[in-house]
Amino acid sequence: MNYLLFSYPNCPGCEELKKCLSETGFGGQEYNLVLKESKLKIRDFLSVIKRDDKGAIIIPTLALQEEREVVAVLNNRKELEDWLRSKA
Repeated sequence: MNYLLFSYPNCPGCEELKKCLSETGFGGQEYNLVLKESKLKIRDFLSVIKRDDKGAIIIPTLALQEEREVVAVLNNRKELEDWLRSKA
């Protein structure tokens, strides 16, 4: 399982999700959305990314992939924990 994590610096929800993710043993890449290349990368996932009721992308966004196919898009620690339990 690989991941792509789109986050902002000093974001409490992002830090909480990163901590939980570090305990999974998954390999992956973090994209800091203050950087231009990260903003370009997130565009590749716009079709699967969740949005709030105003249409804004929910951050953090965690895309879990198997063989380069997105199998889950999660936005917080609880969603990740629930997803992991469903796969156990």
